[in-house]
Amino acid sequence: MDTHQMETAVHALLTAVGETPDRAGLKETPARVARMYQEVFSALAQPTFNDAKVFTVDADPGLVMIQQIPFYSMCEHHLLPFFGHVTIGYLPADRRIMGLSKFARLVDWAARRPNVQEAMTSRIVTELTRVLAPQGVAVTVTARHLCMEMRGINRGDLFTYTSQYTGVFAEAGTMRSDFDQALRQPHDRL
Repeated sequence: MDTHQMETAVHALLTAVGETPDRAGLKETPARVARMYQEVFSALAQPTFNDAKVFTVDADPGLVMIQQIPFYSMCEHHLLPFFGHVTIGYLPADRRIMGLSKFARLVDWAARRPNVQEAMTSRIVTELTRVLAPQGVAVTVTARHLCMEMRGINRGDLFTYTSQYTGVFAEAGTMRSDFDQALRQPHDRL
């Protein structure tokens, strides 16, 4: 990423909105924003998810589900944050599983780029399918979008839900029912 170009652009933006970028409170803002963009868009340098750790287990694990993985992303239409939780379920094939901590890393990889929620949902499904080749994948994303809350319709009480199901989850059946039922269960913090 070109840090100098980002700093110059932020300086120009502050000037364009009528601010004085050289005043004390804003003097370091262009550099701060550039560092922030390096962090929140860090996955742009990684076209595929390459932080997976795959294991083969002795017994069939059945449905594997990881719930309420938090994420933060940036709306590609307004460059404002959207944030929420991702739930991922999959049915392993050939007893192949992925290390549990890698699911949070997969969600971060999908989120840390200019995004729309629908594409982020699909990106998680695509990469998990590529890495594990499971019998099916189910992903749901629940998010709040600041582009709706602080501008436009100015509503802070709206949540956006997206989901994608493949393989054994694509048809109404036992796996889909098990996943949907687990989604509705209350979550206790340990």
